[in-house]
Amino acid sequence: MTQTFGTPFIGRGDELSRLTGVLDRARDGEPRAVLVAGDAGVGKTRTLTEAAAHAAAAGTTVLTGHCVDLGDVGLPYLPFTEILGAAAADDRLAPAFAAHPAVDRLTGAGQGTDGAPDPGGRLRLFEAVAGLLADLAGIAPLLLIIEDLHWADQSSRDLLRFLLSRGVLQRPAAGGPARGLAVFASYRADDLHRRHPLRPLLAELIRLPAVDRLELRPMADADVARLVRALRTGPVSDSTVRGIVERAEGNAFYAEELLAALPGDDDPVSPSMPSGLADVLLIRIEQLSDTAQQVLRTAAVAGRRVEHELLRDAVQLPEEELESALREAVGRQLLLPGDDSTYSFRHALTREAVYADLLPGERVRLHSRFATLLAGRDRSAKNAAERAHHSRESHDLPDALTASLEAADHAQRVGAPAEELRHLEAALELWPAVDPGARPEGGTVALTLRASAAAARAGEMHRAVHLTRDALARVGSDADSELAARVRYTLAGNLMRIDSLKDAFTYSSEALALIPAEPPSYTWVWAAATHVMAARHVGRAEDAERVARQALATAEHLRLADAQADLTISLVGMEADDRRTPKGRERLRRARELAHGAGNFPVEMRALFALAIGCYESGDLEECLTWLGDGVDRARRSGLLSSPYALELRYLQSLVLYTLGRWDACARAAADDADVLPAAAGFATGPALYVALARGEREAAVGGARALLDRPFDWMSTLVASIVLTDAAAGDGDAEEAVRRLRAAADALTDASGTGPPPVVVRLAALALSAVADAAGEARRTGDPAAAEHWADTAGELVELARTTAATGGKGGTQGPEGLAWLARAEAEWLRARTGPDVAAWERAVTAFGYGDPYELARSRRRFAEALLAGGRREEAAEQARAAHDTAVRLGAAPLREALEALLRRGRLAESPDAGERIAALTARESDVLRLLGHGRTNRQIGEELFISGKTASVHVSNILAKLGAASRTEAVAIAYREGLIEPETTPSA
Repeated sequence: MTQTFGTPFIGRGDELSRLTGVLDRARDGEPRAVLVAGDAGVGKTRTLTEAAAHAAAAGTTVLTGHCVDLGDVGLPYLPFTEILGAAAADDRLAPAFAAHPAVDRLTGAGQGTDGAPDPGGRLRLFEAVAGLLADLAGIAPLLLIIEDLHWADQSSRDLLRFLLSRGVLQRPAAGGPARGLAVFASYRADDLHRRHPLRPLLAELIRLPAVDRLELRPMADADVARLVRALRTGPVSDSTVRGIVERAEGNAFYAEELLAALPGDDDPVSPSMPSGLADVLLIRIEQLSDTAQQVLRTAAVAGRRVEHELLRDAVQLPEEELESALREAVGRQLLLPGDDSTYSFRHALTREAVYADLLPGERVRLHSRFATLLAGRDRSAKNAAERAHHSRESHDLPDALTASLEAADHAQRVGAPAEELRHLEAALELWPAVDPGARPEGGTVALTLRASAAAARAGEMHRAVHLTRDALARVGSDADSELAARVRYTLAGNLMRIDSLKDAFTYSSEALALIPAEPPSYTWVWAAATHVMAARHVGRAEDAERVARQALATAEHLRLADAQADLTISLVGMEADDRRTPKGRERLRRARELAHGAGNFPVEMRALFALAIGCYESGDLEECLTWLGDGVDRARRSGLLSSPYALELRYLQSLVLYTLGRWDACARAAADDADVLPAAAGFATGPALYVALARGEREAAVGGARALLDRPFDWMSTLVASIVLTDAAAGDGDAEEAVRRLRAAADALTDASGTGPPPVVVRLAALALSAVADAAGEARRTGDPAAAEHWADTAGELVELARTTAATGGKGGTQGPEGLAWLARAEAEWLRARTGPDVAAWERAVTAFGYGDPYELARSRRRFAEALLAGGRREEAAEQARAAHDTAVRLGAAPLREALEALLRRGRLAESPDAGERIAALTARESDVLRLLGHGRTNRQIGEELFISGKTASVHVSNILAKLGAASRTEAVAIAYREGLIEPETTPSA
């Protein structure tokens, strides 16, 4: 096959494996055929091209024939004429034709096919083709590819039936030559209407034992996204990729066309249908009767899916004519019937193409008809949303505004904040275009505030801030002080969620100043509650506590239970009996009950988060999981999993699962939430990236971390990404990058209020220090005192940062078990950088991580074992190393496991395993390379002997040195001989 592609082969690995498996069986003498089905553009040709390349690389001859859509006037045997013509032109295969002269009719070497009918001649032709293909397959393994079988003429279908049922797929007689033959034939499943002539042939062929069917289903969304990014030479925004993925619905061709239609390097997805794609889709529509086309046009205005009753009323056809038209559209697989008396377009882009082809007046008329029909139906959420759309498109803007607000109300009641936001933003857009007398009650400020609240519940915090700023701009100087205060404290609350803390404090202060504390009012209480949080964030603890106590008394007087709960949560964070203490947690439980009774979901989530984080900071991880489970389940049932505190609960749940070593559960939960959380909430499943990195899936982890940093600044996303990238750099042995990542993170995470670096900086410093200690140790081993001094000085700076952060970064100035453990590790790494591993320091780190973090405990035990070994305490070193190794195996932490196995070998701490166990850490290829190292081969010589490049051989050598804990090739060979990984060569006796 001559077709080539400039993009990676994506998303069809399983299908390609099936095809290559058939090829392997065919080369072993088991002829087989595969019928490859799939919609147009789904990737059949690309998959067959890859299979053909695999076949050709293995020495198989590939011959391809194409069927062409020539309507009722087809060319007989066209694909076989193409196949045999290519075979006849091949010098290796041409001699075989002499024994089968009947095939000359197809190759053009003999009489044409337009003579008088000759049934006997037809049979002779079929037998000759079968015999020739058998002979060709005897010369060399043979793959026949027939593309677009749905367009095959009758003669080609008959010949294929003969070949697969009676000819080339029959096993040769006993003792006969093997036939290394495979046949792949593709067809469009979406073109096979009920009366398509290929249908009966497929039904017949699929029953044959040597014939398989392979269906190429739409690609997964993640694979389409990878394809889009691979096709684009420049950067592509997440929103652009998501838009294309949604519209393409797993079809690679559609995705390519949509991407090609973008006007710029990274513009939003074009709302219009690409003309080339529209032409392809409309060809199938134009083959329908006029009535069926009318029904499709009406259905396209309704949307992707339409109820039968609604379509019937809109299309205004007699029932029999409508049913006949629908049967035709369904038979052509343009519409799919549903079990609930509905019809859906098979593909959304087909609906788009039909809709775009409507005349403007026709479009408005049909939208108006649907709006009128829906207005007479029940006021359900679905009907309100659809009516708003149809009214808008038919230019009935007052009804569109009313329907949009109805749809928003329905979405709010069922806990669908993203949909509520969409309808509210539509209403805001319509508002100025509607005559004031036709507008609903209320103003745009209140409507904008409601939209900002919906955006916050949907996890779109930057959008919430934008909308609240818009509300502030709409508040005129004559606005009442309560509304002006409400706008400002709402903006302050939203700004805190995006870590714009100084601005939040400014607006909360303005809100509090706009409205007096007396007489007591709902607005003042909530303005005060917001100010309390903002003041704490900027270090104004005394101001926060004073206002909180005053506001709590007012809330109790007004019996505002949810405000009492919110202020109690704030006060618990400022008092000695804080969230880490039993007394503090009891107050938080009462606050949760108050918020729940008042129906205030955000405050209830805040209480649950405070309870969970208090347990986490105290090291009570199992109790922490209980509160987290309650909170996440509550958020999921309410449809508000993306609301602010619900996201933090979800992150903390993932973090606790990671910390406890329940890595499979952590990864599984992240995968489950990937489709329900907004892109901006990626941090919530961030600990799954820690799992990936610890298990050796470096590229996936680093890629995920960088994706978090590609979005607008978010404090939690920066925290997660910084942990991954700092740890990855340390694992790579890149001390400079690890230190750079730490310092960048400390700068980014330290808020503008000047309250100092957050506690996570202690962890980041410890991770960076591990790379610095490695670099210092390497410098001492290689006799580079200047480098050793440089890294020791760097270690001193980093440990001082960790100490300062630990002293000031924790709430109340004290560290919990996790913070103390990371500080102990930072101190141990600092000493390792200065003078080498210190037994006492690493023993303290091991003890500290015993609070419940098995992975970090194992990492510290590894260093503890090294320190014990350096001090000659071999038995204790072996005990620590084996315990750490057991943990690494249980968690699947491959890099740590390999490092520990190298330590056990290097220190001769392992028991005496047999040779098979000793070599288990090396791959088969690494074992081959090690054997050749033992023979004194260079990298180039190793590459030549193993048929790999010298560069690849060098990579294998580096891996071997790391696994054996050797500093040089000579030391690696010595270790390998000593451990019995390779045997000395024996000289045969003369």
